[in-house]
Parts: sequence; C-alpha cells; structure tokens
Amino acid sequence: MTELLFPLGGRRAWAVWAAAVFTYLVTVLHRGSMSVAGLQAAERFHISASALASFTVVQLTVYAAMQVPVGVLLDRYGSKRLLIAASGLLFVAQSAFSLVDSYPAALAARAVLGVGDALVFISVLRVVMSWFPALRQPVMSQATGMLGGVGAIVSTVPMAAAFHSFGWTSTFAGASVLSLVTGIAVLFLIKDTPYDEPLHRTKQSLTEVRNNLRRAWKEPGTRLGLWTHFTTNFSGSTFGLLWGYPFLVRGEGLAPTTAAALLILPVLAGLCYGPVVGRYAARFPFYRSWIVLAVIAGSVVMWTVVLLWPGQAPMPVLLLLIVVQAAGGPGSMLGLDYARTFNPATRFGAANGMVNTGGFIATLICIGMVGVLLDASSGGAPQTITDFKWALAFQYVLWAIGTRQILKYRRKARGHLARYNPEAYEALLANQIVPLKG
Repeated sequence: MTELLFPLGGRRAWAVWAAAVFTYLVTVLHRGSMSVAGLQAAERFHISASALASFTVVQLTVYAAMQVPVGVLLDRYGSKRLLIAASGLLFVAQSAFSLVDSYPAALAARAVLGVGDALVFISVLRVVMSWFPALRQPVMSQATGMLGGVGAIVSTVPMAAAFHSFGWTSTFAGASVLSLVTGIAVLFLIKDTPYDEPLHRTKQSLTEVRNNLRRAWKEPGTRLGLWTHFTTNFSGSTFGLLWGYPFLVRGEGLAPTTAAALLILPVLAGLCYGPVVGRYAARFPFYRSWIVLAVIAGSVVMWTVVLLWPGQAPMPVLLLLIVVQAAGGPGSMLGLDYARTFNPATRFGAANGMVNTGGFIATLICIGMVGVLLDASSGGAPQTITDFKWALAFQYVLWAIGTRQILKYRRKARGHLARYNPEAYEALLANQIVPLKG
C-alpha cells in the first residue's frame, strides 16, 4: 500500500514548491528579457519593427508548439527531470544570445529559449497538484503565477539598468547563470511525489498516447480552458513582452526609465488580483467564467479609452490601463483550473499543455500583427502615436473571437459534464469539485 512520506502542504511541500517557483521566476525573466531590449536589439541587428517582433514570435511559436509534447513528457517523466532539462536549455540559449551578432543566429537562440521555457510552467503546476491538498490548489496556482511574475520585474528596470551599465553581452550572459542555480536547486530539493514510491512512469504506446490526447482535446472543459487562456492572456503579454515599452517611449513620449518602471506595475497589480481570483475559484468554481468575462471586458474598455484619446493619453489613464489589463494573468490561470477540474488526473499533463498553448498562440499572433501593421502604417519612418494606435487596435479581433468561443464551450462543458458525470455536475452546481476518474 502506498504510504504518504511527507504531509500534503507540510514543510517539505513548501521547500519543493519554493524551488519550483524559483525556477519559474528565472524562466519568466528570460522570457521577458526582450521587454526593455527591443530598441537595442533593433540597433544591434539593424532590423525593422516586424523583424524585431520575430524574436518574440519565434520564441512563443516554439513554446506553444511544445506544450502538448511537454504534457505527454510530464506524464511520463515527472516535474524534476523536465525542470532540470529546462534549466540547461535556458542557460545555453541566453548564453548564445549574449554573444551572437547576426539576426538568424539570434533567432535560433530565442527558439532554443522557447523550448526551455515550454518545459517549466506546467511542470511547476504538477508540483502544486502533487504536494498540496485539492482545496488549496487554486490559491497555490495563483501564488505560483504571482511569484513567477517577480521575474517580469527583474526583466524591466534591473535589466534596463544592466544594459546601460554593462552592455548587451554581459547582461544576457549574467542572466543565463541564474539557470545554472535553478538547476542545482531542482536537483537537490525537488521530489516528484510525497509518497513512498517513485513517480509512476508506465510506458505508453503511441496509440495510447494518441488516444489520451484525443480524449483531452474532445473534453469541452479543456477547450473552455484553452479559449479562456487565449483571450485573457494575450493583451498583457503583448504589452509586457515587446510592444509596451516602444509604445510608451515612442508613442506616448515617456522617458525610457519611466516606461521601464511602468512595466513593473502589472506584476504588482497581479500580486493583488491573484489571491482574490484564487479564493473565488476555490469557493465558487461554477461561476469562474464570470471572472474571465470581467477581465476581458476591463481590458477592452481601457484600451478603447487609450486608443480613442486624442493624441497622447495622460499618465493617470496609462496607469489605469496597465493596472486593469494586469488582471489577465490571474484570469488566464482559470483556464488551467478548468483543465484540472474537467479532466481525470491521468490527463492533467496533456490537458494543461493544450490549455497553456492558448494565450501564447494569441500573443504571438498579436505581437506579429502589431509589428506588421506598424511597418505598414509608418512606411519605414519613425513610428508615431497614430501608428501605434492603428496597430494595437488589432487586439479587438482576438478579443471577439475568444469571447465567442468561451461562451460556446462554457455551455458545452457544463452539458457534457451533466451527461457523462452527473454526480460531478451536481457537485459543481453546489460549488464543489469532485475528482474525475479516467
């Protein structure tokens, strides 16, 4: 009989979680390292706005493409092995990016970074699901996302200061060393399971893997999670990963240091949103979609105000935009909560991988299209506030598509659960979660 060696949510659980979150924090730093380096990258590689966007598009394309394979690997090998592999890949990628001076080589480095990044987040979520009681998992998942966001803070003002003081090569090379530290922490602190037996690693045939993926994809709750992640995540990610800094500096006319400081606000706001969203999801799981729709509506309203404002928007309006759209991060975590509650444990990795592609697919589409539209609007001249407004208006296309799909799959997910798992559906109506069997 399997014995619990360490209590769920006990001291060892917190140590394992801390090592996993530190790895995620450093990964987010690497992911967002272009946020304040875009203008320097354009000068270093002599590239246009659309070519500059390609750095983030390539990185996120690889990330999104890897999510389903990573989910399968996670179910097979567990969090520890994947996090060690991720640390190695991120070290290699950032080290290479610090040294190359050609555009194709730099793109290749960002692609490798995307592979390493893809291994981390759902591996950390598996740690949460393995080491903490079910009722605490929504709050712990939100806390994971919030603390990982500290990496986004480091990738703004500190990175901008490092670029100014030490230059391109030393800054990126220094950041790469952090992944060596995370690899060591994972090696010595993380254990896949608190039980007395090793992680169950039953080998599956290709047919079994394919069937498992098909079941996860056919589950309407998985698709509800994917479109939730798609629609809530992309606006803030587009702003934070690449176009926010150029928009604030070249479009809104802010000083570079002021713009970099403003990019910290989404993380600080997320620290406030996260616990509220997590507690609400734990207490009222049937009504999670209302938070999702409110998050989307907030971003739409604030971007409409900024884009319709004559000329450059005043600072209070920009601050409100940044704070309101920051709710997209905690909101996107509800997509992963849907994957957890609408799938049995045997499909957590596959379902989480599918859901986690949503926001990154939307982000890479948005980042790429903003770059293309900026080039088309400016005609090669320095971008103006009008150019940025026309380009950023593309966000409405993705909001419209995503919201329609959320409403569609919310209805289907509830109907599917009521038909095939009536006990789980009745529990959900009573705002309780019953684990599903495979």
